[in-house]
This record gives sequence, structure tokens and C-alpha cells, in this order.
Amino acid sequence: MNRNVAFLSRLGIRLPIIQAPMAGGSNTPEQIAACCNAGILGSLGAPYIEPDEIGKTLAAIRKLTDRPFNVNLFAPGWDTELKVQPEPMLDFLQPLYAELGSAVPKVPSRAMPVFEDQAELLIREKLPIVSVTMGLFPETVMQRLKANGTFIIGTATTVEEALALERSGVDAIVAQGAEAGGHRGAFATKNPGSPVGTMALAPQIVDAVRLPVIASGGIMDGRGIVAALALGASAVQMGTAFLICKESGVPESYKQAMLNAREDETVVTNTFSGRYARAIENRYTREMLRQNLQPLPFPWQNAMTGPMRKVAGAKNLPDLMAVYTGQGLRMLRPIPAAELVSALEREMRACLTDLRESFV
Repeated sequence: MNRNVAFLSRLGIRLPIIQAPMAGGSNTPEQIAACCNAGILGSLGAPYIEPDEIGKTLAAIRKLTDRPFNVNLFAPGWDTELKVQPEPMLDFLQPLYAELGSAVPKVPSRAMPVFEDQAELLIREKLPIVSVTMGLFPETVMQRLKANGTFIIGTATTVEEALALERSGVDAIVAQGAEAGGHRGAFATKNPGSPVGTMALAPQIVDAVRLPVIASGGIMDGRGIVAALALGASAVQMGTAFLICKESGVPESYKQAMLNAREDETVVTNTFSGRYARAIENRYTREMLRQNLQPLPFPWQNAMTGPMRKVAGAKNLPDLMAVYTGQGLRMLRPIPAAELVSALEREMRACLTDLRESFV
């Protein structure tokens, strides 16, 4: 059997497309199920979800589809205690919260769910597919997932990270290029804020590892999928393209901000969460840069700006929102997920036909 065909069969999908896991509520059960039922792999971004809520979300997805889907966690390793003084950042945030009619929240005792509790839930659920971003799963977690027969996907932004993931025992690797929206999966690079583009990164990782590689970043249509496959990828992962879909959980103000932006209006910034992520540049990011303020470490910065971003989204104030998005903004299609999958399949087939005819 062809290696790529075997890979798709193992994931239980018909087309070489993964709907990217996106944390923060954008991956709704309806979106994930629509993607799975259309023949691709739907994903749940679960890093910020408490274990009991993850369980409820899994149950909701299973009511809508009997197809396999992916659940993603961030690798552990973040600061579980805030070890720097928060006052400079709180002073900066105070007038922004006041502008929204809110007070700056108090620093919480815990800024993220407990990873070990999340991992225990995923192991107990015996999920067919699990993915990890921002590092490696602990060896004990890997062993227990493997004992369940779980297929494990890791995310790399460099060849060195891909090799580390391969050594850890993952089954496939997402090659996340610079064009990708949202948080960088970087965990072993010296330059997390200066990522490598997808066209350069994907083939280098393909050449370096023995595992299936999933290209991610800037892929928005069938042409991009075919290009990634030509570079040696076994599939693609698409986030921004599905973020705008009808079933996405982000507010309409978020979607409208994406539709209003251009491809040169995003930045890779750590100002929202303390980790580098690609988002639309706005007044908040510019003011942080102007004041030369260092954000709190992840996930503490994320916890302190999260309420501001949520209220700003509800009030349609994009200058105080974190609109995480990739660079393919002019190719956005605000249509239901299943319609997007159908369009992608048609475009892939048309592109392949055009290429064959071009070289006859």
C-alpha cells in the first residue's frame, strides 16, 4: 500500500487534510464533526479546557459523528507559578480595561489547567488520535497513550524539533511554517519570533525524518494542498481557513476583523500570551512595542489579557482583541466547513489535472 494511503487510512480520513486544533473555543463540536463527516480530520484544541469540560466536549462531538478526531494539548513546561512582579503589566493594562468598563483582573492562583489531569483524561478516554504542541509529551504519557493504540502527532518549527519529536516516539509531525496563524509550536529554536516559511521547512523535515509529515502554514486552497504534497508532505493542516467557517466558535467581530485585514497586516508577537503567535497587528500590539514592555511569562500574560480580549470581542473592538490568524487572508471563505472541504477537493483535482496537462 502507498505510504500516504496507509497514513490516511490510519487516521480514518478520505482527504489529506487536518482541520487544525485551535485553542480558546474556536473548535466547536459542530465544526469538528462537520469536518470529520466531510472526510477530513477534525481537531479539538483543548489546552485551556479543564478535564471535566474536555470530557463533556468529547461527548458532544461523539453525538455528532462516529468518525475519529484529534485532541490537542500543549506540552507541559510552562511556569506554574508567577516568578516576576506583575505590577508594570497591570499598570499598562489598567487604562485598557477601564476603556472597556472593566477592572484589571487579579492575578489568579493558577493560569492553566493541570496538564497531568488533562493527560489522564485523554488516556482514560482511549482516544484514537492525540496531538501535542510546544514541546514533547513526558515519556510516561507517551507510553500510556501508545498502550492504548493512540496515534500521536507532534508539532515542529525546525528540523531539530522534528528530530526530537521523532526520538520521543510520535507517529507523525506537523511542520508549522511561518505563515501559520496562532501560537508557534516552537520549543527548541533560538529564534521563535523569526520562523521558517512552510515551503522551506516542510521538505527539509521530510528529508530529515522517517515519519509522515503534515505541512501547515499559509495553505488555504487546493493549490496549496497540492504544493505541500509535491514537497513530500503526506497531508496538510489548515487552521485559518476553518477559523472563518460558520461553525467556528470565534465571535463575529473576530471573523470580520479577519475579512477586513490584508496579508501584510499580521505580526508574530508574544504580547497577548507571553508566547509568540501570529495575529493581526492592532493598537494593543503597537502600544506594547512602543512602551518596550516585556509581557509576563506564558501562561500568565494570557490569563491577564484574556478577559480584556473577550470583552473587546463582544463589543467589536478589534484594537483590543487577539485576532490570531495566518497570512492567507485574501483567500478566506466564510462558508460552512463541509462546503469548504468540497471546494478544496475540487480545487485539488483541478490543480492536478492542470499540472498533468501542462507537462504533456
